[in-house]
Amino acid sequence: MLAPGLDVVFCGINPGRVSAAAQAHFANPRNDFWRLLHAAHFTSRLLDPSEQFELLKEGIGVTNAAYRTTPGSGDLRRSDFAGSAERLARIAEELEPRWLAFVGKEAYRGAFNERPGLGVQQRTLGATQLFVLPSTSPANAAVPWWDRAHWFFELSARVKGMPQRTGVRAVVVDPAERILLVRFEDVMGSWWATPGGGVDPGESDLDALTRELREEVGLHAFELGPLVWTREHWHVDPRRFGGQHERHYLVRTDAFEIAPGFTEAELAAEGVHEARWFTLDELDDVITGPRRLAELVRGLLEHGPPVEPFDAGR
Repeated sequence: MLAPGLDVVFCGINPGRVSAAAQAHFANPRNDFWRLLHAAHFTSRLLDPSEQFELLKEGIGVTNAAYRTTPGSGDLRRSDFAGSAERLARIAEELEPRWLAFVGKEAYRGAFNERPGLGVQQRTLGATQLFVLPSTSPANAAVPWWDRAHWFFELSARVKGMPQRTGVRAVVVDPAERILLVRFEDVMGSWWATPGGGVDPGESDLDALTRELREEVGLHAFELGPLVWTREHWHVDPRRFGGQHERHYLVRTDAFEIAPGFTEAELAAEGVHEARWFTLDELDDVITGPRRLAELVRGLLEHGPPVEPFDAGR
């Protein structure tokens, strides 16, 4: 399923029995490929595998590294990938897709006989850039949804040409050791994060946080504490920017009533839908960014700020 000038061609490893019977790519209902495409805004709606040719209208193609149908990818032989690298090189030369994204490390390994890492690859096929995604197969279900989605988000941002920006966030803690979080919402559902936002050109971290805390939660006066951790992540919807390189600062403050300076409509335009205080125990029961926020906050309150800021993860 290919055409000239596509934005991205996804390359699976080979057809499984369900896909072969349906004559459609990634047709197993437990395969997350189509859900991840929509979550990362590659498609304007969630497509069924039977609607696969709708992908061409979205600038997307699909192919496989091997053609033989097997019960699982582990049943493939090295000979099944004979000529795969050459065929993909012809696709790149003749159809000129901007990106070729392998759905699973084994698809890339089968084609080029080398082990890749996830993400952008140094190898290119002419002007076509290569990217490796986690497998979306049910056999890879042990890898959490959000960990797989992260790589789809990054690819989406890169395909759309949306760079990352610099951001700052505040770990706001009151004397009762509650933490203040804001809620974001989109096709992925809801999750909570510390308040903050982008740093404008020429703006200091303190000035950016002063503005963001006033707008999002109504905190007007505070003392900026130490930088405690950093985080790099890619956004679910990269229409304005692809993601953020974030710096997270500790802010200790008296408890206060949340009264955002922005209206609900203004907050919603920024993706913020709610703000509230959480106890440490309550943090365990919600989805957060970074994912291990409860663990990070417990460590911060028990042991104090780290000597050097560290990567908080996705």
